Amino acid sequence: MKKETFIFIGASGCGKGTQAELLRRELKRRDPTTPIFSLQTGQHFREFAKGESYAARIAKEAQERGELLPGFLSMWLWSDIFIKNLTGEEHLIIDGSPRTKDEAGHLDTALRFFKRESPTVVHIKVSPEWSATRMHERAAKESRKDDAEASIARRLAWFEREVLPTIEWYHENHHYRFLEVNGEQDIADVSREILVGLFGK
Repeated sequence: MKKETFIFIGASGCGKGTQAELLRRELKRRDPTTPIFSLQTGQHFREFAKGESYAARIAKEAQERGELLPGFLSMWLWSDIFIKNLTGEEHLIIDGSPRTKDEAGHLDTALRFFKRESPTVVHIKVSPEWSATRMHERAAKESRKDDAEASIARRLAWFEREVLPTIEWYHENHHYRFLEVNGEQDIADVSREILVGLFGK
């Protein structure tokens, strides 16, 4: 099995992280001898924000206000992670990056540098209403009701303004295999649609 690269993209609350993990398990089942490296930008950012540096303090404050990770910091995080971890012998799953066309361009340069051939983009498509509902549920669990409305509105606006053009860029880029699935289903049904799209069964 060739070394695969998968990029999960979609609106907040669409289930990217869950589906990326389910794909990781399926890849492990199909190809148990090949290592898998999963890049979860959000998780790495949260770890970074726990640090004591000036940048980490600013990032943590932005995080607490419900603001998005600046593009340059996101690119620095995954660039550093790639350099320190990729060996060329693994499957690669990326969840949480890129979010803008600028980030997509830099990621494209990185993937070409690391000789990742024909990456697959998995777009988990959901409506703004679905996304907002999931984000409200998440905010309630995290007891962040006070600033939830403003934060959710910012994220929805950001998705329309920045992420949708990025998704279209991938859709039109023949270097990438593009798979769009309906995210407004049960987790198992979304996973099944992804696996059929990727592997035919």
